[in-house]
Amino acid sequence: MIIYINAKDEKLIFVIDEYLYFAESEKSVSSILQQYIDHKFQHINFMLVLCGSSMSFMEKQVMGNKSPLYGRRTCQYKILPFDFKTSTLFHKNFNKQEQAVIYGITGGIPKYLLQIDDKIDLKTNIIKNFFSPDSLLFEEPNNLLKQELREPAVYNSIITAIATGSSKLNEIATKSHITTSACSIYLNSLLSLNIVKKELPILSKSNSRNTIYRLNDGMFRFWYKFVYDNISEINMRQGAVIYDEIEEQISDFMGETFEDICKQYLWQENISGRLPFRFKDCGRWWGANPVKKEDQEIDLLAYSKTDKVLFAECKWTNKKVDSQILNNLIEKAAMFNYEDKYYILFSKSGFTEDVKKRAGDNVILVEFKNM
Repeated sequence: MIIYINAKDEKLIFVIDEYLYFAESEKSVSSILQQYIDHKFQHINFMLVLCGSSMSFMEKQVMGNKSPLYGRRTCQYKILPFDFKTSTLFHKNFNKQEQAVIYGITGGIPKYLLQIDDKIDLKTNIIKNFFSPDSLLFEEPNNLLKQELREPAVYNSIITAIATGSSKLNEIATKSHITTSACSIYLNSLLSLNIVKKELPILSKSNSRNTIYRLNDGMFRFWYKFVYDNISEINMRQGAVIYDEIEEQISDFMGETFEDICKQYLWQENISGRLPFRFKDCGRWWGANPVKKEDQEIDLLAYSKTDKVLFAECKWTNKKVDSQILNNLIEKAAMFNYEDKYYILFSKSGFTEDVKKRAGDNVILVEFKNM
């Protein structure tokens, strides 16, 4: 088919979707394309687009330095998940809190968002898509691991360890019953697939002692926290029973998702210039408090080049945020030597009157419904 491509006046765009399957069925296709790129395509008005859902294949077999196509790409796009604001456009019949849960359990992946039906309630959607053996999402994580990696059982144990609270290398290795050196190798594979992310506290210099690992994919977080251990019961069609057992835990699960939504909000406000200052970077902070002699965390910290800093607390609870939350944040902020400090509280359920009275130039209150 490629032989007959001969674009002249109008630009011809030729797209090969899921290039992996083409390359597996015809081993020489990359070499053939290399020859055409070098000797024909550059002389005609032509664009070749190669698409693939297997990140490891596209990065190693298409863009890697051992590929016949190496050095011949003119552009590459890594298609990222939608942010929260965009994902809400899929399900306008749900309220904003329900849309946030949907964003949390799908990770903003369009394919997963399309599985959710806003003509039925959220509970039914979760049962139908995660706690039913016939659903796409019930098999999705296992299928992805089998496609990308060998030894899926080991990766399952590592991802489960992270999803259930382990974040440091030694904790993950212990919970997965493997050595730390082996665990590090497996984690690197998960990092390359964007299933796991490696984090250091913002403002921190490279320091492996403070490194933690978190799941980068919301759907994986939900699946390995609530589905993986219940597979046998799900196969016995006990989805509704399982949902009733885990329903109260969904709010805790949403804590990390809400932090992510708040971080997106801060970046949007930063770009539009609606914050007290323009910040350089924003992220989580954790470390030792030298005064209290204990480890502490700050949900989000954003800093500028001009000695200004913003501290944020993100609360996805049914209780209104009160002054004690603000006091704790100010106390933690005392560890940092910045001239101008600002505080922002994000709340799913609003604020008590006492904390509302303290809102002002350096205290900002943001209720989720207004985000």
